[in-house]
Amino acid sequence: MPVLLLIAGMAVVTYIPRLLPFLLLTGRTLPPAFKRFLAFIPYTALGALIIPGVIEAIPGHPWISLAGLTTAVVIAWFRGGLILPVVTAVGTVFLLLAWLGR
Repeated sequence: MPVLLLIAGMAVVTYIPRLLPFLLLTGRTLPPAFKRFLAFIPYTALGALIIPGVIEAIPGHPWISLAGLTTAVVIAWFRGGLILPVVTAVGTVFLLLAWLGR
């Protein structure tokens, strides 16, 4: 029974932050500056999730991971899309690891 109570408590705690904006902001117009601020949240959250993992991906050689990330960012900036930046980042990391003999 305590496990079910714990699951129900976690469900309530995660549901409230998702429900409150709908209840409090329905029918209201947000200021443009606040809308612009909210538009950056997905990019910020994605960066916060990805960057620490990238730095720790290859123990002892964080610069290789950062080189792959840099390659992906540059390709994505100039070419867009998803496949080409990922493939070039993987290729960059592969070549650097092969160069080091790992």
